[in-house]
Amino acid sequence: MPLSRSIARANRKITNPITRRFAGRLAPFAILVHTGRTSGKTFRTPIMVFPVESGFAIALTYGRGTDWEKNVRSAGQCELIYRGKTWRLTNPRTVDRESVRTAFPAIVRLILAANHVDDVLLLDKSGS
Repeated sequence: MPLSRSIARANRKITNPITRRFAGRLAPFAILVHTGRTSGKTFRTPIMVFPVESGFAIALTYGRGTDWEKNVRSAGQCELIYRGKTWRLTNPRTVDRESVRTAFPAIVRLILAANHVDDVLLLDKSGS
């Protein structure tokens, strides 16, 4: 089973404020910029991403249905700040971790498997 929602809440309050200080500049950490589905507010969520041929892969470590994932799916797009560059991403879709296994370093694959994280969100780099 993916990580629990209680861990997610703790990360939002403790880990995320710390991670935001370097995410976006230090790979594999990035800042996902997305718009709230109901509030319309812009959110900046620190995440870990891994480049793939068409864009980026994000392991859904808390499972499907996190707020940021719902926001990205609802909008059909987001921005990603990664290694100091801003990317516009589109076409969010969930795939099985094994279908993009080479995107993840060996240690990350082991951690994801040990935590039963099977779903990955893929996003394509936009042409514009």
